[in-house]
This record gives sequence, structure tokens and C-alpha cells, in this order.
Amino acid sequence: MARWDREDSGNTIPDWFWQAVETPAETRTVEVDECDVVYRFYPAPGKPGMLLIHGMYSHSRWWDFIAPQLLDEYEIAAMDLTGMGDSDYRYDYSADTYAEEIKAVLDDADFDNNALVVAHSFGGYMAVRAANMFPDRFAALVLVDSGIRHPDDPPPDHATMMMSNRAKVYPDKETALNRFRLQPPQPCDNAYILQYIARNSLMPVDGGGWAWKFDEDLPTSISGGEREPEDYTGLQVKLGLIYGKDSELFSQRTLEYMQSLIPQAFPVDGIDNAQHHVFLDQPLAFVESLRKMCRELRS
Repeated sequence: MARWDREDSGNTIPDWFWQAVETPAETRTVEVDECDVVYRFYPAPGKPGMLLIHGMYSHSRWWDFIAPQLLDEYEIAAMDLTGMGDSDYRYDYSADTYAEEIKAVLDDADFDNNALVVAHSFGGYMAVRAANMFPDRFAALVLVDSGIRHPDDPPPDHATMMMSNRAKVYPDKETALNRFRLQPPQPCDNAYILQYIARNSLMPVDGGGWAWKFDEDLPTSISGGEREPEDYTGLQVKLGLIYGKDSELFSQRTLEYMQSLIPQAFPVDGIDNAQHHVFLDQPLAFVESLRKMCRELRS
């Protein structure tokens, strides 16, 4: 990617960011249930594997400025779940199929059973399903602002909006870039990160125009995507949790409910001045938290 406004940005875009996003990655594909699942691969021979999984409406490029910072300790893959990013779209989606996709990427990347899976938001729900279906396939799971609400807690106000979100076609790329917003809605002080993600989230549309890289029918075409207590009481893999202390989707009550369900004590770290999109709000603090947590889980 070109350094879109490096000369005009002064010191507003830090060097660590450019070093990360300019780290080369291989693009790989594995087929699952007749659909291609695309993932980015950062080789680091001899190091343990780590798989990064994005949230709803997102894709692997959201990790471009995170993954390279961890290559001194891990070989890394970042996947596009089907219906998002560059992976194929399906007529129907399911949590079980997403779990199969996660396992397929772990296998195709040649990660052994000591691999770590790090998953944000919706990706975390799918990773929990994978951990239940394939408990011996990876060693530990780190959930990032991803959990299960207490049954007495109402859903967030924006849940209906998210489920009815429809893709729009924009007449030109610049118009689309100006309309990029995080879902669920939140501000983010790191405008350069949002701009980078937006630029890597667009695709040209047949007949003209630009749209975001997700299947507009995904939210209404998925089955088994609900979070069930049994998914958490059945967890056998080691678990860690990182969340944003200012997140509207992850409360203290959510944490306490998860601790009551999961049959093991697990490390938890709340990141200051971070909301649901933790690693966009505080990328360096997130990397350090993830490093520390993964070392603990591997010990």
C-alpha cells in the first residue's frame, strides 16, 4: 500500500505503524465446504503458530498493524471468515461451518496443536465453537472483547441496526472512504488506522461503484450464531480475555457471568481508554497485553 499522505502527515502516523503494514505477507487459500477461505500468512519458521480472527463485517487486514509486531515470537495467520474480506460468500452460514474454517486454516498453515487462536468479537464466538468441536486442535484461545451477556442483560441498543445493516454501493472510492464507520458505533482517536482499514475494505462492484467487503445477507443467513452458556461451560482449552475498559459490549457483569460459566480460572486484562475495538484504540497496549497473556497461557 502506498503511504497515502506520508509527507503531509508530519508525525501523526508513527513509524511503527508503517513498519508493520509494510511487512510482507503471503496470501493463501484453503477450500471448506466448496468455498475458498482466504488468509494472510506471515512465515516465522520454528516459532509457534498464532491464528488471528476478525469480528463481524471485518476481515484479515484489520490485523495488518498488529501481526508483524508479534513475529519475533510467533508465526502468524490472519483469516477472512467466509462472507467477509476476500473469502467466498455462501448461500447459508453457520457457526459449525465457521469452526470448520478455523480448523482448516490451522491445518493449511501447518500449525500444530500448540497454536494459539486470538479472536475479536463475533470471531470470538466462532472460535469458542471451534474450541468445543476441536478441543485438541489448538492449545489456547484469547478472546478480545468477546463474551456472553448475562441472561438478564438487554441487548445493546445498536444490535437491531447491526443485524439489519445493508451494504451500500458508492459512486466512487473517495465517497466510500468518507462514509467508513466502525460497527458497533464508536469514536477512535487513531484516524490513520481507520483510514488504512477503510482503504483495504473496499471492492469494485460490477456495473460501477464501490462496496464494502462483506455479504449483505450474512446477518440474516447465519444459523447457530447465538451464544449459548453450554459453549462456555464446555471449554477445555486454556483461555485468556482482553477487553476494553470503556467497551459498551463488555461489562463487569459479562465478565462475572463468564467466570461463573467457564470451568477454569483464566487471565483477564482490561485495556484503559479502549472501547470494543480494543486494538484500534490502543494498538501498542494491546500488543503488550497479548504478549504477556500468551506467555502465561503457554507456560
